[in-house]
Amino acid sequence: MTSLFDSYIMVDWSAASTPKTGADSIWYCLIERRGGKLVEVALNNPPTREAAMKDLADHLSDLAARGLKVLVGCDFAFGYPKDFAASLGLKDQSWAGVWKELFACIKDGSDNHNNRFEVAAEFNKKISGTTGPFWGCPKARQTQFLESKKPYMNPLTNEMRLCEQRISGVKPVWQLLGTGCVGSQTMMGIAHLEGLRRHPWLEGQIKVWPFETGLSCEALGEITLAEIYPSQIKVSSLGDLPKDGVQVRTMARHYGELDQVGELNDLFKGDENLSEQERQLVEKEEGWVLGVGKNEKDQALEWLNSYLRLPNDIYRKSQEMIEQDIDVSGFDEEMRDVAIRMIHACGDVDVGVDIAYSEGAATKGRAALEGGCPILVDVEMVSHGIIRKRLAHHNPVVCTLNDARTPAKAEELGTTRSAAAVEFWGEWLEGAVVVIGNAPTALFHLVQGILDGHYAKPALIIACPVGFVGAMESKETLIALAQDIDVPYITLRGRRGGSAIAASALNALAKKGITQ
Repeated sequence: MTSLFDSYIMVDWSAASTPKTGADSIWYCLIERRGGKLVEVALNNPPTREAAMKDLADHLSDLAARGLKVLVGCDFAFGYPKDFAASLGLKDQSWAGVWKELFACIKDGSDNHNNRFEVAAEFNKKISGTTGPFWGCPKARQTQFLESKKPYMNPLTNEMRLCEQRISGVKPVWQLLGTGCVGSQTMMGIAHLEGLRRHPWLEGQIKVWPFETGLSCEALGEITLAEIYPSQIKVSSLGDLPKDGVQVRTMARHYGELDQVGELNDLFKGDENLSEQERQLVEKEEGWVLGVGKNEKDQALEWLNSYLRLPNDIYRKSQEMIEQDIDVSGFDEEMRDVAIRMIHACGDVDVGVDIAYSEGAATKGRAALEGGCPILVDVEMVSHGIIRKRLAHHNPVVCTLNDARTPAKAEELGTTRSAAAVEFWGEWLEGAVVVIGNAPTALFHLVQGILDGHYAKPALIIACPVGFVGAMESKETLIALAQDIDVPYITLRGRRGGSAIAASALNALAKKGITQ
């Protein structure tokens, strides 16, 4: 099977105004196909846009000289909503006119200092004579034509492009400042890509999808530029590499793998249900995001007809997706099943970076369960989440929250019922597996009791209390004092947690893997 490309460069762009590396800065990854295998050639974090474009020009000229076709994906918009160029009064009202205008107007220094806010203000002046459609800037840089807050009305009727209407959570290109916005990256990115198209080493070799190729893979260039949306693929970082670096590496490999099996072709088609008028708008003015397809209604109908129905198929597919989106090699062998199960329970691979555990915790917990130890839980919801048929030794599951003595004990101690209920674990606590999925006070009370010698030591504490008050602090206390109390632990750092995640960790220990 012939691949469309031989190499893949994915770029995570930045509009920073000073040189910057690390998180929230420019990252790019280059992967080549060599001998049928995908090989990572470069994963770099240049501090400035000037340095990044120099790197890209070097890589692209080298790849072109070796006759290798390249897909370059960039995570900013390649176009603006309908009628932007006309509203700006450009002679060329296609995408090309906008790219030329931004190339001419944007000034970007070698130190990342740039004039994007001034350009946006000038565009607003031409389009509306007031503060819109562009908005978002530091208060110190507000002018008569650009404000830090969104104007009451957008002078343009089109807030979003057609493709953006098919992506949930995306922000409009008009917003220049704020978490998750891409307006500044778009202005700076388009200006630099136009410069790349004019580079003497690359001139005539670059095509911009879908503007110069149509919504198709039939007329791609030796070098093809495409707009990407990294959040289409959920990734998480378990090491020192920031999420931006993980994303470009994952995206480059993802597109390479799809290309290798012939599945990349369809991503260039966009939404095949677009009308002819809409297709012309996309191909001449707005652009499209690689991989975005059907509108929400059509997609919903397809899902209704194709969703997985059998439990084994669902869990097997879930495990495949988790292992594809997160590198579980950072967990020791005994913990991998537990981590996968916890991630699966909440449907968010980002929790993977917050799973913490002491050495040998999973092994010790599994051994205790195999010995028939009791399982002590803070709330009934955790108890209900434990799959009894996984408990081969019929381990008793004990919750004392609703014990008749608990309310009085809580009043006596001046604490919550969840914490007071721990007082009645005494006869079961030694060698037990404790699972806390709700109350930070229960975890605090347990750790304090063990530290004071008031409570016996369990074999393992699975700690996933959830909430804004005390959840993070109680888990950090457990981690910090784990050696002092000499009890193994598995926990989820931060505010996240809950009964389902806590029970999932226990279920994974009771029976390896996701099998039912």
